[in-house]
Amino acid sequence: MPDTTTRPPVADFVFGAIANWVNWYRSHSAGRNDLARCSPDEVKAMAKDLGLSPRELRAIAAKGPRAAELLLKLLGALGIDAAKLDPAILRDMQRLCSACESKGRCERELAHGSAAAHFHEFCPNALTLDALIERQALPFQR
Repeated sequence: MPDTTTRPPVADFVFGAIANWVNWYRSHSAGRNDLARCSPDEVKAMAKDLGLSPRELRAIAAKGPRAAELLLKLLGALGIDAAKLDPAILRDMQRLCSACESKGRCERELAHGSAAAHFHEFCPNALTLDALIERQALPFQR
């Protein structure tokens, strides 16, 4: 009579793969449902505080907490200190970055060290970045 208390190696592999997928899904979807737990008035108030519409806030939140992380890397590649930026400007740039469809190219350009030379070709924040670079190059004025 075969031993029914042990699983075959294939079953361990399948259960392990399922467990890994569940853990990945949980870690990548963490925080995405936070707005779903809020009332429409709470979402509206948060959106107003951020200078967004509730629809924009939901769209950005749905992309996850790392949706605009490439912006910080690009700012660094351009020699722009994000901590010194006006919060409203940074927030608007993050909004555009979150919705950007060129993330793959941005990642590749950053990885190859060519993002500073080519961001005009793919970045929705190119005009703002140009203005920040120009402002940074100007001598300090009072």
